[in-house]
Amino acid sequence: MLSQNMTDKIIDYIMSHGGDFAEVFAEHTRRDQLAMTGGNMSEALAGIESGVGIRIFSGTRCAYLYTEDEREENLFRLLKENWKAGNPVRPDWKHTLVNQKIYDSRTEYFQNATVKDKIKLMERCDRAGLAYDSKISQMYLKYLDMDQHVQIANSEGLYTEDHRMKTRLYIEAVARNNQDVQSSYYGPGAMGGYEFLEQVNVEACAGKVAKNAIRRLGAKPCPTGKMPVIIANGFGGLFFHEACGHSLEATSVSDNGSEFSGKLGKKVASSKVTLIDDGSIRDGWGSGMIDDEGELTRKNVLIEDGILKNYLVDRLNGKKLGLQANGSSRRESYRFAPVARMSNTYIAPGTDDVKKMIASVEKGIYVKSINAGSVNSITGEFNFNTGETFLIEHGEITVPLHSATLIGTGGDILQKVEQVGNDYELGQGFCYAGSGAIYIGAGQPTVKVSEMTVGGDEIC
Repeated sequence: MLSQNMTDKIIDYIMSHGGDFAEVFAEHTRRDQLAMTGGNMSEALAGIESGVGIRIFSGTRCAYLYTEDEREENLFRLLKENWKAGNPVRPDWKHTLVNQKIYDSRTEYFQNATVKDKIKLMERCDRAGLAYDSKISQMYLKYLDMDQHVQIANSEGLYTEDHRMKTRLYIEAVARNNQDVQSSYYGPGAMGGYEFLEQVNVEACAGKVAKNAIRRLGAKPCPTGKMPVIIANGFGGLFFHEACGHSLEATSVSDNGSEFSGKLGKKVASSKVTLIDDGSIRDGWGSGMIDDEGELTRKNVLIEDGILKNYLVDRLNGKKLGLQANGSSRRESYRFAPVARMSNTYIAPGTDDVKKMIASVEKGIYVKSINAGSVNSITGEFNFNTGETFLIEHGEITVPLHSATLIGTGGDILQKVEQVGNDYELGQGFCYAGSGAIYIGAGQPTVKVSEMTVGGDEIC
């Protein structure tokens, strides 16, 4: 990590040579990852990543430089070779430090488990899953943790440090009945150390995953056409993360690059919809004390009762939009410039009864989980593959279905949200976009969409 004196030197150099804004991001991160397949360890990885990223604004110009070599001579060689001084040079620049804050999650979280402890935890999970039913042919487990120390300083007088920890256990069960093979997964994670998993009943989690995998055996063809779709609580919220969340990031909104550009204060969704992004949720998988520009994380209400209230805003795109950054800037590591990204994004709970919601559907589908897909943030058009999917007939969930494809536009689907349940839950995952892979929470209560185009393998 850099000394405060060194960050000052870098900022002073940039600001006295044509820069309007300078930022230094230094990082030291340790990651551990273990995987177990069929009761045997299949992967054991440990790594350390350390480096510096430098961001410079000059008028409408923006430059981002990074290096893993933190020596002073290399940092200034990088600057001199890649940043051409603008005009006018500012010899009158004076660096003043006005805000210095250090956050350290180690005061709350302790990561002292050994590799043997982590393997024993995975073995317990493996045994519990296999013991659930003879149809469970295999368990796949992955343990990961991260211990990240970041340092952020800028020309506006900010100097801050943050110590972040993340821990997660991914559980997947494979069920087999003759030639029919199905799977299910669950991945509890949190901002915290190994002690988080000591509070999780891993045997119960393994049993839940095994039960869901078995429930999918004998899946039937999925109907095709327009029909009601009910999306389950928890990580079903990934649907709205993808379908409309990315279109609310300033990265997309600036330059009219989103279907929601220029619509602040306008009705963009059903009055049932309140969409929130909150990077300050205690222990949240996508949480942190500060974002990757050094701003305090906070609760941002994006859509309230159907009205567009806010975007997720980073410093650079905020300048373009005339909006203040709101603690939403994120990056995978020092190798990426920060941009507005989601943290923990969710549909706020409503008051509709879930049983009555299902009972209201004559024929439709119930989507338990969302897999991969694609979104065009400009038009809002999306195409998602579902994971666990079930048929609803005459108001009852009946048989498991082959995976379906959900097709539509984010803006249209938001308007068609007909009911929102009271069973809110937040799930954990990853998001891959312009500033790399980041930890995200996605959640919701059970949500009913009145009509959606479903692509399946059976013509209605």
